[in-house]
Amino acid sequence: MCALAALTAVSSAFGQSEATFRSDVRLVRILATVKDRNGALVGSLAKDDFAVRDNGVPQQIAVFERQTDQPLSVAVLIDNSGSTAKELKYEADSVTKFVRALLKEGNPDDAVALYSFNWEVVKQNGFSRNVAGFDRSLKALRGEAGTSMYDAILLAARDIEDRQGRKVLVVVTDGGDTTSKSDFQRATEAAQLADAVIYPILVVPITNEAGRNIGGENALSTLAQRTGGRVFLPTVGAALDQSFEQIIRDLRTQYLIGFYPRDIPPTPEAFHSLDVKVGDSGLQVKARSGYYGEASAGASAARGFGSSSMAPGAVDGSANGESVRKPRKPQPAAAPASPNKQKASQN
Repeated sequence: MCALAALTAVSSAFGQSEATFRSDVRLVRILATVKDRNGALVGSLAKDDFAVRDNGVPQQIAVFERQTDQPLSVAVLIDNSGSTAKELKYEADSVTKFVRALLKEGNPDDAVALYSFNWEVVKQNGFSRNVAGFDRSLKALRGEAGTSMYDAILLAARDIEDRQGRKVLVVVTDGGDTTSKSDFQRATEAAQLADAVIYPILVVPITNEAGRNIGGENALSTLAQRTGGRVFLPTVGAALDQSFEQIIRDLRTQYLIGFYPRDIPPTPEAFHSLDVKVGDSGLQVKARSGYYGEASAGASAARGFGSSSMAPGAVDGSANGESVRKPRKPQPAAAPASPNKQKASQN
């Protein structure tokens, strides 16, 4: 992440213990939504209503925007695995409505990208405002075996990382991961390094827990909690449309909070925990749980996601920035593995 390369530290001694504290010149940005006890969004708070702690240390808010209109980059990740085949048409229709409604209002620089994932991850459409293009891509999707959800989150987070303004991943799926080269931890790290908020939409055709992937649902709930998003569990149709409408309301009522970390005791970990609260105990704040910043001397910095850190066969970016497909469709265990080769997406 470009901002991570620009970290500058200064240290001072305090008292006889000579504890070292650091000030970080990097602005840490937090997108927050606030709700009352009834679940209604609250968009009228002032800067002084918020308190931010970085690794437990109170911080001074330097940037504050109520109902920020900073440009949005929204990556929609849609699961087109075999288990979604029956619902895929309805999901595609709902996504098109969402994109159209999102781009109809708000900042004229708002943009959306579309990814699909089954055994492979494909970047169907790059960031643009071309609703017709998204609609064509969505209508062409077909269900196939496998669910590479973590790979899709990792790839989308890498693509969105250097974009300006607010960054959001909307993941439309029916359950857990089955074929990713990546894993939950790396997907979470990628989203946090990109400062992206994740909104999982778990389309649940089966209400009986015995037939659902509860582990996958819990993983997505944790991803949402750690990045400041929230989970929706609709059925297809009107309930799915309402989930997208609620996401738009969240995005239109976000607070942007920024601070320059001060007086943070050094730790061996680059990950800093964040705690954002408001003075009214009846209000609930949703914001990301942390960010990757400065670690003590000799400790490893935040893990990157360049080619050297990617697992063999994982999704990656080509030289011109286009996303690439995974090497090949999974074969039965007895079949010999074919050589890895990546094919650039034509979309």
